[in-house]
Amino acid sequence: MLLREYNIPVSGSHVVIVGRSNIVGKPLANLLVRREYNATVTLCHTGTKDIGFHTLQADILIAAAGKPALITPEMVREGATVIDVGINRVTDVSSKKGYRLCGDADPAVAEKAAYYTPVPGGVGPMTIAMLLNNVVEAAEVKI
Repeated sequence: MLLREYNIPVSGSHVVIVGRSNIVGKPLANLLVRREYNATVTLCHTGTKDIGFHTLQADILIAAAGKPALITPEMVREGATVIDVGINRVTDVSSKKGYRLCGDADPAVAEKAAYYTPVPGGVGPMTIAMLLNNVVEAAEVKI
């Protein structure tokens, strides 16, 4: 829905997903290769050798590995779309809570990316909105 809302073309795009979870990485890869989306998908993970080689080829880069700041600006192609699905709690003594939230992509990637979803404030609120949308759709189904 994020890609659709910002008119980011998926068809014919090379999408690199970093993360192989059963909740985000694998289902997203399966979704994006379907004919209706028609993307070429590369699925990487924290054990992939030279992740940067793959991420630099991405038109759309989706970070969902669960590792803070795994994706650095050097790993992002100029003008790419970066969607950071990761949410990590890292120690921050300057915070009241003693921690802060960050994503799998270093926020500095925003300087190279055409589009970038920050953490917090990007995919998280969209997830909640889509959950509520699905609840409304389910409630409207006539049995």
